[in-house]
Amino acid sequence: MALLLGPAPGSAADGAWWNPVARPAPDSEINVTGEPFKGVNARGEVRGFVDAHNHLMSNEAFGGRLICGRTFSEQGVADALKDCPEHYPDGSLAVFDFITKGGDGRHDPDGWPTFKDWPAHDSLTHQQNYYAWVERAWRGGQRVLVNDLVTNGVICSVYFFKDRGCDEMTSIRLQARKTYEMQDYIDKMFGGPGKGWFRIVTDSAQAREVIQQGKLAVVLGVETSEPFGCKQILDIAQCDRADIDRGLDELHQLGVRSMFLCHKFDNALCGVRFDEGALGTAINVGQFLSTGTFWKTEKCTGPQHDNPIGLGAAPEAEKQLPAGVAVPAYAADAQCNTRGLTELGEYAVRGMMKRKMMLEIDHMSVKATGRALDILESASYPGVISSHSWMDLNWTERVYGLGGFIAQYMHGAEGFSAEAKRTDALREKYGVGYGYGTDMNGVGGWPGPRGADTPNPVRYPFRSADGGSLIDRQTTGQRTWDLNTDGAAHNGLVPDWIEDIRLVGGQGVVDDLFRGAESYLDTWGASEGHQAGVNLASGAAASASSTEWWNPFVSFAPNRAVDGDRGTRWASEWKDGQWLRIDLGEPQLVKRVTLDWERAYGKAYRIEVSGDGESWRTAWSTTEGDGGLDTAHFAATTARYVRILGVQRATEWGYSLHEVGVYSS
Repeated sequence: MALLLGPAPGSAADGAWWNPVARPAPDSEINVTGEPFKGVNARGEVRGFVDAHNHLMSNEAFGGRLICGRTFSEQGVADALKDCPEHYPDGSLAVFDFITKGGDGRHDPDGWPTFKDWPAHDSLTHQQNYYAWVERAWRGGQRVLVNDLVTNGVICSVYFFKDRGCDEMTSIRLQARKTYEMQDYIDKMFGGPGKGWFRIVTDSAQAREVIQQGKLAVVLGVETSEPFGCKQILDIAQCDRADIDRGLDELHQLGVRSMFLCHKFDNALCGVRFDEGALGTAINVGQFLSTGTFWKTEKCTGPQHDNPIGLGAAPEAEKQLPAGVAVPAYAADAQCNTRGLTELGEYAVRGMMKRKMMLEIDHMSVKATGRALDILESASYPGVISSHSWMDLNWTERVYGLGGFIAQYMHGAEGFSAEAKRTDALREKYGVGYGYGTDMNGVGGWPGPRGADTPNPVRYPFRSADGGSLIDRQTTGQRTWDLNTDGAAHNGLVPDWIEDIRLVGGQGVVDDLFRGAESYLDTWGASEGHQAGVNLASGAAASASSTEWWNPFVSFAPNRAVDGDRGTRWASEWKDGQWLRIDLGEPQLVKRVTLDWERAYGKAYRIEVSGDGESWRTAWSTTEGDGGLDTAHFAATTARYVRILGVQRATEWGYSLHEVGVYSS
């Protein structure tokens, strides 16, 4: 049956651009009045909130029956907001509901029009992103929404109910297509192509234009466990560089501009940041089923750590393991994943940079995150996003220093406000706004009610953050939601949650969130405009205080550190006070040096510059070198010679560098 459009009350008469010409009848109410703000502020900046992590189309993922209900339907709201077939008549077969929520999984399956049991803040298996609820979030001030296309082939394969295959890339393609279909669906209500408020954008300039029109800029992202088929089996990668290039090219063509390289399971690209407790046990089972190995841990070497795995039992998941195989125990003092960013993962990071895409570092192990940040810093590439509180918070300033963007998970108003205030000084220092990641349809759980008797409840109706709209309780069918008593049950209650944050955390937190759209687009635009610097050291003449001798067939000569091949290296004798000198050929402006260390690295070392190769001055130094890929930024200076002077070795060996980069930018 075709969608029947009925007139939208008041819209035809007053010509208000923010109201549809016609809306399906019956349908959800929006319960917001007033014109959405548009244009820019006095400084020429766009305004608005950023939902940096949402899953509009995850009902199409995991075999199609894990998340019940759809974001839209040509047959209308009754068809879109109905439960999965196996949940009728009382939820007895709602296995995933039981796993994620506890209890016996039983619930009233009816959605439209009664909505007795769902959507709810603690119901993780039912649609929370119905298009009209997304529309209400937009009307309440949201101007950027990142739709992460998401799935997991193993979860799909082991789940009891499905109506399609489990190939991850097939699901990603479908979800991208459905997002474009949702745009067309909304356009039809507003009078034709391009007229709706839901606009998929593929560059930052386009996003700015959309926001200045007062509409919602929708960015496509990807969050999947084995992108491009890059899984590993018994530590053997099942993809190669060609697969990564083809995959990135295809995703870019689909409109994807940000993505995760790993999610939940270690793959051929990177190790993950663990899940905790019973859920962690269940995910670890999936890790084994996918890769043939369980997570492996080690003691952390820095202040950052991965989540503790925990020992919570997950009997339903553990039943999937082969006979005689059990989830291992883990030492409490070893909280870091042994797996970091692989060679293929580094290739993928650099491939994303070439395509001006933004890297999502949430879900990466701290070992992988550290290396990824090293790579980005070595190129001064700002395209890094933490979208929903899944990175170690000790990375915060490093992300801001690169020019990246950070959003916090949609926690309750008290917790969200406290964390926002904890990092307020850093945002002030770097002049950035803030975001939230609702993770709607992402099986995460959402803020519960603070209670009708709270001393500072949300009082309806209330004004939007910009003051131009009046927001009342949201009604769909026979159900009206109140944040005070229902919590954040669906996406349409995001404006209510922001008002709750204002009441609990103060206007300052909301102001930072309202600057989110500008900050997100600053990160995106800077990524698009990034130019790879010219490595002045490439092929330059190099000399050293000493060179390690191994055998007649292997050379560790100084020029190996400037030959552009990470498979070669310079290595010194095994003592302190060794140096590598690079002759740039003529005086050059120098302000950045990158050092790609081999295992034998410098704990303390200096970067010195000279005009004549005789008189040296220190441009940068450290006593806390940690190996890997180091980037030294310093005040621009003119020099012909650059020298890396080792003061203290970190190992019993000498100093060894795969590559040195010298840059003017």
